[in-house]
Amino acid sequence: MSLTPPHNFSWLVKEKLAGMAMPRVPAHYQYLYEYGIRHLITLSERKPPYHDTCPGIQMHHIKIDDFCSPSLDQIKRFLKIVEDANAKGEGVGVHCLHGYGRTGTMLACYLVKHKRITGVDAIHEIRALRHGSIETSEQEKAIIQFHHHIK
Repeated sequence: MSLTPPHNFSWLVKEKLAGMAMPRVPAHYQYLYEYGIRHLITLSERKPPYHDTCPGIQMHHIKIDDFCSPSLDQIKRFLKIVEDANAKGEGVGVHCLHGYGRTGTMLACYLVKHKRITGVDAIHEIRALRHGSIETSEQEKAIIQFHHHIK
């Protein structure tokens, strides 16, 4: 079986945190597992198909409606999952439907916290790495407000 990455897959931090579109076939999960991802955070309304085909990947579901922004509690939950997994040497993947809005928003919040940069700088960095990311002004505001919350 050939390993196939999910659409829009890219590492934000090599072997620690990746963003992507929703995995759609079993080969996507095998790819993630092969490249060290042991936790998959689903931001979509529903879990991805075939999510039970790779028992080595633990699923986490943080439900955020399409084109909406995460709450502060959802951002904190996302960051805790990533930090706990990374502390054990385990990689994390995060996705929404296409890997742009909700995924980009969470990845930008990760940068705000871990690189200690402003929300605006994190937005620019994510958009440079993952074109089309962070789709709404509400998502931009959530990142900027998260920066103000933690500084």
